[in-house]
Amino acid sequence: MRISRSLVGCAWLLAAAAALAQRPMTLVDLMNLPLLSDPQLSPDGREVAFVESRPDWKADRRITHIWKINADGSGLIQMTSGSEGENGPRWSPDGKTIAFLRRRGSGDEAMAQIWLISLGGGEARPLSSHATAVSSIEWSPDGSAIFFRAPDPKTEEEKAREKLKDDVFAFDENYQQQHLWTIAVASKKETRITQGNFSVLSYRLSKDGRKIAYHRAPTPLIEDQDQSEVWVANADGAQATEITHNRVEESDAQLSPDASQVLFVSAANRNFETYYNGKIFVAPASGGAAKLLTADLPYEVERAEWSRDGKSIFFLANMGVHTELFRMPAAGGTPEQITNGQHAIAAWSMLPASGAHVFVATGPSRPSEVWIMQGGAPRQVTSIYRDLDREFKLPRSEAITWKGADGTTVEGLLYYPLDYQEGKRYPLAVQTHGGPAASDKYGMGGGQSYVPVLAAKGYAVLQPNYRGSTGYGDDFLRDMVGHYFQNAHLDVLAGVDAVIQKGVADPDHMVKMGWSGGGHMTNKIITFTDRFKAASAGAGAADWISMYAQSDVRTYRTPWFGGTPWQKNAPISVYWDNSPLKDVWKVKTPTIFLVGQNDVRVPEPQSVEMYRALKSNGVPTHLYVAPREPHGWAELRHVLFKMNVELEWFEKYNSNRPYTREKAPAE
Repeated sequence: MRISRSLVGCAWLLAAAAALAQRPMTLVDLMNLPLLSDPQLSPDGREVAFVESRPDWKADRRITHIWKINADGSGLIQMTSGSEGENGPRWSPDGKTIAFLRRRGSGDEAMAQIWLISLGGGEARPLSSHATAVSSIEWSPDGSAIFFRAPDPKTEEEKAREKLKDDVFAFDENYQQQHLWTIAVASKKETRITQGNFSVLSYRLSKDGRKIAYHRAPTPLIEDQDQSEVWVANADGAQATEITHNRVEESDAQLSPDASQVLFVSAANRNFETYYNGKIFVAPASGGAAKLLTADLPYEVERAEWSRDGKSIFFLANMGVHTELFRMPAAGGTPEQITNGQHAIAAWSMLPASGAHVFVATGPSRPSEVWIMQGGAPRQVTSIYRDLDREFKLPRSEAITWKGADGTTVEGLLYYPLDYQEGKRYPLAVQTHGGPAASDKYGMGGGQSYVPVLAAKGYAVLQPNYRGSTGYGDDFLRDMVGHYFQNAHLDVLAGVDAVIQKGVADPDHMVKMGWSGGGHMTNKIITFTDRFKAASAGAGAADWISMYAQSDVRTYRTPWFGGTPWQKNAPISVYWDNSPLKDVWKVKTPTIFLVGQNDVRVPEPQSVEMYRALKSNGVPTHLYVAPREPHGWAELRHVLFKMNVELEWFEKYNSNRPYTREKAPAE
């Protein structure tokens, strides 16, 4: 008891000392924060398993491990600690075992496989040794087997050719189809569930385990996901029935508790025309027309779940700067909002047997914490960031609104610089989100935005949810249809004016930044105005005509311009008129460009076009290419470089101050 009291006393003194020593956050501080994801409730609702990721600077990447905590917040323990990390925890139906994914093998031969760990103690043990990497595991209701997805293995002929480097491949045809399997827990015997020239993108078992709802596409390529359809079959793959027949992507397909209906989410209207906010549909499980349930909901449905009795549907809705849980009658009707706060809810799931919800919530001073809600208000389970705002000075934030050029109300988040003094004007960093079918929500920002560090350096930060963002109704989202840059960039600039009018921003010291869709916006902004002293465009588009072919996806780009650039009477003028490259001769803003060498979403040539144009025209510029990186950078030193080089650029051209780059901890 004396030891326990001493520990409590030490903890109190440390907390008090941290409050006195409260300091601004650095880039490395921000990167070193743990992040929580994928919380899973035990069958009795008394425990939660979740995934925590932390940076490993020696490995130069984030490593994930599985942790467990009691639902009352006590008993936090780490369940796994493999050097390669683990993810995807799933409870057995009896609550005695957790299945998860961990790589087996070494080097390039290592592949994710299913492992089991007993809650009674002991080391984790491998279950599967499948020929290819395993994903998407789900227990059968009786606990005798685990379902999983895996790509088909390469043929012996293909392996032999690769060994000889006789490996010329057909572009967009170099893939392996993904199929469903099951493995018996006792015998480790694997059984194939689906086969054929198609891919299973995701699936859900019925409550009794006798049927399965899944999404089936011609290939696993993102390009073909709009051709995926909802299917229902017996759990052994027999009697497969196609439920939908359209060219719109669906997600979250799941059977009702009595297996008579199948629910799914699709970004479509009732006629299954594309490019709308996500909506809930329900169709007969035996086949038949789907019914749209949320036609009048002015938000974006991100996920949905049946209630235990099948009479209600719970869903997670994006409401712009925050996400909330809702409930509605399964037959249709007015949705009821059941949470409300300055937070973004993610990784939400529900335990139908008890009606308990578990999710991760992020906020202005909490990057991620696990929460539970059961028959009352949500309650926080983990306290990973309990002392974060005691150790660090964090910026104050608020949601603000303003009027776009056409009078439409636009919303965004404004973060104030540290030690903000009313009446004093500060440099402004304008960050635009990617997508663009997405929205900026309450949070702290990570490698793409690093808001706490910008605030520590005296910047106010504006994150505008410009036209084309989700969560504000279909008209707001579809403003880009037929003309990408009609109101979107004007909304951003109107937001800038609003922050200036509030007396917060200094109009003579502003910078612009963004990644992906935010990079597209940055490229447009610098060709439209010279109000910004410096800019950084990450993975941004230059020429929509060449971009259309270079990217790995075209589905949602076709509506922006009213057709493809390859069709008869193609709308080439629309593509070109909305391309930043058209007006690149106007750019005066010193701008850097960043892109991953392996980015297939917004490939390197797009950044090259912008960089070479600015360089040719005498505008200060650099292009930084990260080897091995895809669309979203992951290697820790690359992420740190990105933040360092942006801050250095902003300080040079916006603030005329020297900047010392932060080094990785191992250095």
